[in-house]
Amino acid sequence: MKRCKKCIMPDTRPELTFDKNGVCDACRSAERKDRAIDWNARRKEFESILDRYRNKDGKNYDCIIPVSGGKDSTYQTYMMKKVFGMNPLCVTFAQCRCTELGRKNLQNMRELGVDSILFTPNPIIYRKLFKIGFERVGDPCWPCHVGIFTYPIRVAVQYNIPLLIWGENQHMEYGGPASVRDNPYLDKNWLLQFGGMLGNRVEDMLGDGITEKDLIPYTYPTNEEIHHVGVTGVFLGHYFRWDARKQLEIIKKNGFTVRETRSPGAFTNYENLDCSFVDIHDHLKYLKYGFGRCTDQTCIDIRLGRLTREEALEIVKKYDHEVESVKEFCKFIGITEEGFWKTANSFKGKWAEEELKNYSRALK
Repeated sequence: MKRCKKCIMPDTRPELTFDKNGVCDACRSAERKDRAIDWNARRKEFESILDRYRNKDGKNYDCIIPVSGGKDSTYQTYMMKKVFGMNPLCVTFAQCRCTELGRKNLQNMRELGVDSILFTPNPIIYRKLFKIGFERVGDPCWPCHVGIFTYPIRVAVQYNIPLLIWGENQHMEYGGPASVRDNPYLDKNWLLQFGGMLGNRVEDMLGDGITEKDLIPYTYPTNEEIHHVGVTGVFLGHYFRWDARKQLEIIKKNGFTVRETRSPGAFTNYENLDCSFVDIHDHLKYLKYGFGRCTDQTCIDIRLGRLTREEALEIVKKYDHEVESVKEFCKFIGITEEGFWKTANSFKGKWAEEELKNYSRALK
């Protein structure tokens, strides 16, 4: 496993590329944000988009914001409501097991002065999908990812609200194909490729008591419906320099609450706040690719000049592999802890074999 020469992101990250100097495209993208992007021009471009979609007669909402109540969606809501004077409809696809802090922050987000919809899916089907996602693709959060990228689109079609405001462009922040990294729009193709599907399609979930009608919330509207309404989803992070720590200070002044200590498997206390099982998702990512949430966070801080590469390496050695909620997770989906680890370890990537060989060589 090789790591970027500037940050510490490994080459096991899907879709990440390295240049001839061993630097990942996420680091090059960060450099480009500082040198080659005119953020004032992009803000004006964004304002023109808002003017185009703003409801002129006040009889409908101006946009939809998909929200969880986390730091990013709270910032998105703050920006749309307080900075740009939009009248958004916030739409939440409920977490499988929302934390008390998550509920508190979701309510606080509403206090910014917005209407909201909280959709809570059928819990029996949710648990089944959770288990299938875990066993089939090594991601129990599969229905959560699909739900948040699908249900708000269904609301957009139903309420005839064409504009959706998403948060960061993950390919701009974490690396990925240039054609996607420089694209400000999130559409069905993005969902199928990068929205947490992992090669699994909604129709693949049919069976084991799950019928087509059970999958309505997870099913993307038809192309005809999308075109009729003119649904357009844009990344806020394409138009504004994304900096989670600076944004955090803004939303904390508006009531957002962080943990007293850092989150399991993380370096910070302001992520992984709303779902009880995010550490399971992140640990499975660690098993697959050799890095977890802590690596993501420290790499961003390296690019922003807040950490050195050496400091980041020490941090991820301590925290990247952490997981705490295995027992609760097993109870939630009805499996034994032994069964959990058997399935989890079946997703270990080749990086683990290489690391074990390197360790064995070091002992000789």
